[in-house]
Amino acid sequence: MKSHVVLLGRVLEDLSIRCCTSTTNDLKTVISRVENEGVSFLTITLPTFASDFERSLELGKVDSTLFVSFQKRASLPAFLQGLTSLVFDKKTGVLLDDPSIDAIQGIRQVCNLFKKLEVPCSPERNKAAIEQYVKTESDVRMGMMTMDRDLLRDYRRIAHLLFWDLFYQCDLAIANGELVPKHGPGATADRVRGNAKFQNRIWTERLEKLFLASEYLFTTPYQYFTDMESVVWLTPEQEIPSRIVSVPKTLKAPRIIAIEPVYMQYVQQAIHEFLADGTEKDNYLSHFIGFTDQEPNRTMACQGSRTSEFATLDLSEASDRVSIQHVVNLLHEHPLTKEAVFACRSTKADVPGHGVLTLAKYASMGSALTFPLEAMVFLTVVFLGIEKELKTPLSKKLIKSFFGKVRIYGDDIIVPVDFVPSVIESLEAFGLKVNSSKSFWTGKFRESCGGDYFNGWNVGYVKARRVLPSSRKHVSEIVSTVALRNQMYTSGYWRTAEYLDRILERVIPMPRIGPDSPGLGRYSYLGYDVQKECPNLQRPLVRAAVVDSVIPESNLEDDGALLKYFLKRGDEPFADKRHLERAGRPVAVNIKLRWTPSY
Repeated sequence: MKSHVVLLGRVLEDLSIRCCTSTTNDLKTVISRVENEGVSFLTITLPTFASDFERSLELGKVDSTLFVSFQKRASLPAFLQGLTSLVFDKKTGVLLDDPSIDAIQGIRQVCNLFKKLEVPCSPERNKAAIEQYVKTESDVRMGMMTMDRDLLRDYRRIAHLLFWDLFYQCDLAIANGELVPKHGPGATADRVRGNAKFQNRIWTERLEKLFLASEYLFTTPYQYFTDMESVVWLTPEQEIPSRIVSVPKTLKAPRIIAIEPVYMQYVQQAIHEFLADGTEKDNYLSHFIGFTDQEPNRTMACQGSRTSEFATLDLSEASDRVSIQHVVNLLHEHPLTKEAVFACRSTKADVPGHGVLTLAKYASMGSALTFPLEAMVFLTVVFLGIEKELKTPLSKKLIKSFFGKVRIYGDDIIVPVDFVPSVIESLEAFGLKVNSSKSFWTGKFRESCGGDYFNGWNVGYVKARRVLPSSRKHVSEIVSTVALRNQMYTSGYWRTAEYLDRILERVIPMPRIGPDSPGLGRYSYLGYDVQKECPNLQRPLVRAAVVDSVIPESNLEDDGALLKYFLKRGDEPFADKRHLERAGRPVAVNIKLRWTPSY
């Protein structure tokens, strides 16, 4: 971790120049505490400092309950006091009338630089995350039993106003057999990978009621009748449970996801595509929900930070708290869509240390339907809270008056500030959990979908995702560090970028390149290097490192290859002409030096 401490020192040095203050003692504190506490100071303690700092911006002052892991001098923590005193009054801790935007951004940059560093969590933290997953499942089950019936009736009424047209069209598409299934590139619970997914012959009795194996697994009815004995039929009791795993998120806690069986994913993707496309093309719903473009959320968060008009709310354990009951009542008027989303839902999950559990939640993160359905549930509950505050029943016309004022992207929620208390009350009444440390509405700070703003200014930061590389064999680390270097450079952290240049130049050449170059190199406002000219295309070339991915062999032929062709989206040919010989996620990545365009 020595190189990471030096890197943080360069960030502090850049900030001392930018903000005209000293950070020498701050670096001494970092060195001392890393020696005593290890990497957790960089990845857990410093992000906690940033969270307390953001809460202080929200409160308009430094509260005595904040920054408990740091000594205080007067009203402010001694650590980073040269910067925090440019934001808060040193004696009273009250937010200054004209706080330094550079200092706000800089404090967040220092403290969050290693927040998302992809290093394995300790076994104890992994176990705690699994235990929390099981506890949340128990909470959801209890919430289903105690849900107020009048509240559910109002929920169904709002769902009708919002989604009746979309779900009606989905009903028609299912009835007419218009949904087109799709295989994803990721892992599956039954460990089917690559092109082998197109040879799947496992189907369930639940799926067969709406999605016929003869149409989804075979290219023609003739093939089905000649090869129908190859289909393995699973009763509900025989279905493979989803597989719960932990993946890196932060060193504080991993992310818990579910890996779905191949036949479930196949149908989930079909419904997901219809719902997501239908929502984003709808002139009504597209004002409230997004699935592919986060920019509307960021724009509203920026506006909210400037005008205090909008609040940004964040949910904890969002997908894990969406219950069967939420989805059933969302779709209560649409039997085909309801039957479809439950036919492709895994009813059980294999949880490490707990065995196979029957799920009360609709689905864990990992199901293709989790993202669209949770957004629809959240939007319905949000408008219930708005209705309560308005003290009048909502109509479609009244809902339209909230165009540009309410927005959902995943678990990022934006609502008008005046409705925050009633919206939070509504969310909690439905068993959802608002993350108070990441929700903002009283001050001038807002964050949503990766956009962080104070009073209309972008105060976002750059994250180090991987440890710094020491060998050309560390391909992922090199790629991540090159991206970090270029983000630091374009953010004005010149000395930080210079230090990363020295680290990278030990393992690969670092020519100056343009942002569209396929090579790895450094961005520069001084232009790009030209080492020679391409004799055929007359374009400038440099010798640079290029990432070469090794896709696993996965041969596909006959009916499986034909099925893959029929399921292809669009009229363009497959990007990889060898897609029938190899498929899936790369099993290895290498770095090769070659001549590549400079820009």
